[in-house]
Amino acid sequence: MADLTFRRLQADITALARDVTRYAEGIYADTQKIDEEAREVARIAEHIQSMGVDSATTSETRELAQAMTGLASDSRAVGSAGVGTARAAMVAHEQAVASHGGINEAISRSTVDVTNLNREWLRQE
Repeated sequence: MADLTFRRLQADITALARDVTRYAEGIYADTQKIDEEAREVARIAEHIQSMGVDSATTSETRELAQAMTGLASDSRAVGSAGVGTARAAMVAHEQAVASHGGINEAISRSTVDVTNLNREWLRQE
């Protein structure tokens, strides 16, 4: 396992938040497409019913539109969870800065060589 540094933690959390946000945005875009297609399928169901197409086919087309609407709703929930995850990552980042930023800053400015510093000593209260 590689040594975990404060800067590495900051970079990883920021990257995680950025990636999750990007994925959530992609999910939202796909959700919008599914919603549009579901409305189109519902219009087709109405249209084929008005043309006298058998009720079984019309019913199946309506059921497909409903299933697509449900899929869009579930997809929207996944996107929303992604946004929540990104926010949680940023809160973790802010917490790390608040609790360890001062230590990191002091070590960064120090003229003392801390490469061989016992990390357990820092964890002691």
